[in-house]
Amino acid sequence: MGKTSRKQIDNDEKKIMAELEKNSNESLDVIAKRLKFSRQKVWRFIRSLNKSGAIWGYTAVVDNERRSLKSYVLMLKRSSKPMDEKTLETFASQQGKDDVGVTIESMSYVHGEYDWILSCTAPDIKSAKRFCDALLTSYPGVFSRSSLLETLVAIRDHHVENPNTNKLKEFL
Repeated sequence: MGKTSRKQIDNDEKKIMAELEKNSNESLDVIAKRLKFSRQKVWRFIRSLNKSGAIWGYTAVVDNERRSLKSYVLMLKRSSKPMDEKTLETFASQQGKDDVGVTIESMSYVHGEYDWILSCTAPDIKSAKRFCDALLTSYPGVFSRSSLLETLVAIRDHHVENPNTNKLKEFL
C-alpha cells in the first residue's frame, strides 16, 4: 500500500466534511459507502477533524414553527467610531438576551454594505425588536445603522431542504 499525499488527505477530509454537513447524524457505514472509503478511514478522519477543531460541533435543523419561534436576520453597520478590543470581545460573545427570549444562531463579520449579520430566533417580532434595541443600547455609538428582517419561509437551512416549502405559495 502506497503512501497517501497531503493533497489526497485534504481532498478526503473535504469530502467527509461535505457529507457531515449534509447529515451529521448519518452512520459511518453510509458515509463510507457513499464515498467509497472504509468505515475505519471515515472514523479516523472524523476523530481527527473533531480533535483539530475543523468541526466546531453538530446540530439538528428543526422546524421553528413547532417550537413557536420565528427566524430573524439582524444586519448591523458599524459607525466610524473604532471598536476597542473589549467591546469586540463582549459583542462577539453575545449569547442572546434570555429576558426577551431571543437565541442567536449565528453571527458573522462580513464585507459589504453591512458589517455584522446575526441570525436569531425569537417568539415574535416584538421580542426580536427589543433584542435589537437592547443590543444597540449596550454599544452606544458603535453602530450607525441596523436592519431587522423576518424569515417568512426557509427554503434551505444548513444544507437541508425544508420539507414544508409549500408554505411559500401563501406569500406569492
